[in-house]
Amino acid sequence: MTDTNTTNKPAGQGALKTLNGAQWKSMFEAGMLWLKTNQNIVNALNVFPVPDGDTGTNMLLTMQTAWTDIVLMDTNHAGQIMRAAAQGALMGARGNSGVILSQLWRGFSRVMTEYEVFTPEIFSRALTEAKNTAYKGVVRPVEGTILTVLKDTADAVAEALPECDDFLKLLTVTVEAADMSVLNTPNLLPVLKQAGVVDSGGRGLFYIFEGFLRWLTGEPLDVNADIPPMVSLEQLNTMNEEEIIEPGQDYEVVVDFHPYKDLELSSFYDRLSDMGTSIQVGEGDEMYRMHIHVPTENLYAPINYIMELGTVTKVAIENLMAQMEDIRRAKESEYTLTEVEPGQIGIIAVSPGEGISRVLASLGVNAIISGGQTMNPSTEQILKAVEDLPTDKVIVLPNNKNIILSANNAITQSKKKVAVIRSKNVAQGIASMLMLDPDGDFDEIVAAMNESLLQVESGELTRATRTVELNGVNVTEGQVIGIHNGELVISADSVEEGLLKLLDEIGTEDYEQITLFYGNGMSDEEAEKYAELVQETYPDHEVECHYGGQPHYYFSISVE
Repeated sequence: MTDTNTTNKPAGQGALKTLNGAQWKSMFEAGMLWLKTNQNIVNALNVFPVPDGDTGTNMLLTMQTAWTDIVLMDTNHAGQIMRAAAQGALMGARGNSGVILSQLWRGFSRVMTEYEVFTPEIFSRALTEAKNTAYKGVVRPVEGTILTVLKDTADAVAEALPECDDFLKLLTVTVEAADMSVLNTPNLLPVLKQAGVVDSGGRGLFYIFEGFLRWLTGEPLDVNADIPPMVSLEQLNTMNEEEIIEPGQDYEVVVDFHPYKDLELSSFYDRLSDMGTSIQVGEGDEMYRMHIHVPTENLYAPINYIMELGTVTKVAIENLMAQMEDIRRAKESEYTLTEVEPGQIGIIAVSPGEGISRVLASLGVNAIISGGQTMNPSTEQILKAVEDLPTDKVIVLPNNKNIILSANNAITQSKKKVAVIRSKNVAQGIASMLMLDPDGDFDEIVAAMNESLLQVESGELTRATRTVELNGVNVTEGQVIGIHNGELVISADSVEEGLLKLLDEIGTEDYEQITLFYGNGMSDEEAEKYAELVQETYPDHEVECHYGGQPHYYFSISVE
């Protein structure tokens, strides 16, 4: 990563009438860094109060892939750098917001490619082309989203261009227009107003533009009063994921601290050895990270000891037995994928958990990509999976509404015959797999799989991350909430209450089977208890319960 304080940076000089390649590269990096600083703010702008906001993460990963493609370029031709960035963004696009952002840079590139240096006039034309390209890239554009923010910003910059003879004036207009548009998004999209948030993708785009301006004015890109600074250790001894947990080791304790004076490691290790085992110490910039396994009776002993030595900045405590349970489940969830022969229909599915992957594999999936909320796979990952299958007929199951656009983006890059089933959740993906005949007619199988999506009801149970009233449902932070076919429908004070209320809201009269996939750290015993409750409540239905391993959600539910 380049140093944004080099001679490529105006360092607060402000007025700049042209941008060469090195300057544009530094400005692009600044937009990425400022987005990274504000990533958690963007992630938190979820319409639903669920713990899986990932818009900021998807936009940042898309920017980082673009940056990787230009950071080592040995040219000062700004247009060539922009073209490489656009290609990198295309392949690295994740989630709907990342795909739209990649289309934005594609539009920029269409105008900028031929120019060695950029002027305010070229930037304005590129922004307008970015608007046009992004809108064309979405089948049904929705106003009140990142698209609107891009459109409003491009229009404002074009109108102000005669008065903007340098980039300081131009980017000031850009940032002000983007900010104003973001604040107006709730007036255009009622669900945002209900949720009390602005559009997350629009806010992410605002931070990229604001990063451009901060680069120009010399303001810092890694400091934000709204987010505590991240502490990183350059030298940290990381644990082996397969380490053996010895008898009597009940908890793992990790403490970050600033010592009052130089740490005498020998005596430090001796004291810790009296408290537990598996001791590791990482040394960083004026701070240390201590790791230890301790029995229940010594749980707080290392923390109290370290408080004598310095200022504790962070403590993390993990139940080792729970960790071992996760490892056991992962091993039990190992699966063998079905091999596809040339000429057959190959299936690629995205899965959010080990248990769900096992189910998908048992139904005939040929390749699985780990992903879901907060971990959307990139266009490049999906494309690679398509190209790696030894057949020229491939079907992709995104199993998440935020991955469909990336999947569609990927298949345009392949010469194979590829179709994307619009499965928005795991329940739909599993239902569609029941329609698979690897030797069948491709178009007929695709049609049957898409039709099957309408024959299953889906539900998800999680906890609310904030207080809100949405869709007529009053939610208090920390409550259990239920989502039916993508819509918030219930809130409850317990998982048991929430599960029954959600199933009642889904309606089971016309269906025969209820399948529960449990995750989010729920134990086998707890899941079995809930499954028995559901069976007692719905005695005429067949109730199945499987380990899913998905994060964030206690249950992913299929009713069919």
